[in-house]
Amino acid sequence: MLTAAAVGLAGNAGRARAQAQVPAQVPEEKKPAAVKSAIKVTLPQDDAELLIEDKPTKATGKSREFITPQLDVGGKYEYKFSAKWRPNNYTVITRNKTLTFKAGDEIVVDLTKDDSNDKAVIRYVPTPDDIVKKMIELAKVGKDDVVFEPGCGDARITVAAVKAGAKKGVGIDLDPERVAESKETVKKAGVEGKVEIRLGDALDIKDFSDATVVFLYMGNEFDMLIRPILWKQLKVGTRIVSHRFVMGDWKPEKTLQIKGDDGDDYEIHLWTITKEVKDKAEKK
Repeated sequence: MLTAAAVGLAGNAGRARAQAQVPAQVPEEKKPAAVKSAIKVTLPQDDAELLIEDKPTKATGKSREFITPQLDVGGKYEYKFSAKWRPNNYTVITRNKTLTFKAGDEIVVDLTKDDSNDKAVIRYVPTPDDIVKKMIELAKVGKDDVVFEPGCGDARITVAAVKAGAKKGVGIDLDPERVAESKETVKKAGVEGKVEIRLGDALDIKDFSDATVVFLYMGNEFDMLIRPILWKQLKVGTRIVSHRFVMGDWKPEKTLQIKGDDGDDYEIHLWTITKEVKDKAEKK
């Protein structure tokens, strides 16, 4: 009978001989089981463009279904969904949503609900100069006013407001061509010292606190996106004047119907920030 020490030595010698003749057997690692997840996406419009993880999809319709590639059972995954659509011929809205899920879970994505992070790109259409004048009159622009114009286009409203007496004007546009055009308008009007033109998304403005008047001509969808920002950031007494477009259930306190010099009919609307509006914003 061999002692434990002898067995150990014999075993080592045997392994050494075996290695010289036969490759060592290494057990394969057990691969995790794989499973797929079903995805159901609901979109605002039949023709909305949908991207998943920044990759375009080809399906159409308001409700679309997909299957993921094979995923590791029990693994956690994160997918980004992006929808882009045109509610009208001058507006493009982009909405993003990111979901975390476990492999095998059913993924339900609702992209029909408004989101505070939505982005809107508006096709530029200038307001006629005679309507600009009426907007400034409706806002009662005076020497103590600071005027903001989100989506300023060529800055004609901002410049006209400053020339009408406002002490400062700020125009914001995300199109570099419009910004260049705005700066040229400011230069030609000789109001460089009173007007600031910014390149950027008007929905990303962090501070409207200096504004006493805000001019808008950006579409109903954009107005609803910027409304909560204005409610929270503007001071009580600040006036908002919009060419044509409104703000949902926040009814304007005054609306003017105007026959333009070009013979077309126009509407302009006035709102004023009140304490009640500020209180409502705080509750949201």
